[in-house]
Amino acid sequence: MAVILETERLLLREMTENDSTSLAEILQDEQTMYAYEGAFSQEETQEWLNKQLLGYKQNGFGLWAVVRKETSEMIGQCGLTWQAVQNYQMLEVGYLFNRGFWHHGYAIEAAKAVKEYGFCKVDAAEIGSIIRDTNIASMNVAIRNGMLVRGRFVKHYRGMDMPHLVFSVKR
Repeated sequence: MAVILETERLLLREMTENDSTSLAEILQDEQTMYAYEGAFSQEETQEWLNKQLLGYKQNGFGLWAVVRKETSEMIGQCGLTWQAVQNYQMLEVGYLFNRGFWHHGYAIEAAKAVKEYGFCKVDAAEIGSIIRDTNIASMNVAIRNGMLVRGRFVKHYRGMDMPHLVFSVKR
């Protein structure tokens, strides 16, 4: 598997079907998925993985597996996706990590590398992160990644209206 990005402690690479167990540990954890109103089912987890695999083919990027160099273990996902924000498409740095690896700086380490990739390799003029208004930890990552709040909107997801903040940074 080709490495897309490398940081001091992490490798970011395309996910494969072999990552389904590690991905399920993230997406099927109730506490990790609180901003999504609960854990994903096995079917939703497979759909998520399929969406990333399709994104790699269509866009050349998506959410990548985040792997600790020290252990070769997939601890999360971080990458670029196109997201609809009100009436336009935004290139987003997204990140979601296994709860056992929270509070170790992995999210910001990966997110900074992905932001730079977006500016340098994708030639984006602006990159954002769309975050539910109750997700303080993710907001802190966006702020540490140089982003400011640029807007607000409500997503309707899983039968609920969920206020979100739009963070972004311009090149």
